[in-house]
Amino acid sequence: MDVASAKMLGAGIAMIALAGVGVGMGTIFGSLVTSVARNPASRASVFPLAILGFALTEAVALYALVIAFIILFV
Repeated sequence: MDVASAKMLGAGIAMIALAGVGVGMGTIFGSLVTSVARNPASRASVFPLAILGFALTEAVALYALVIAFIILFV
């Protein structure tokens, strides 16, 4: 296997983390919708926590993207 093929394979493997990010975001916002549907008055206290969870989950996706770019171009 040459170096270019190994770089492409490594970058593809690094992108597997995006599947977990998608599942995490779906879980976060699904739980948000469920909690607000059960108790609409709690929206003000639950929504900021959901946004925080979204931001932390999205950070994992950005880290995976940075790692893939490092593998490809460095």
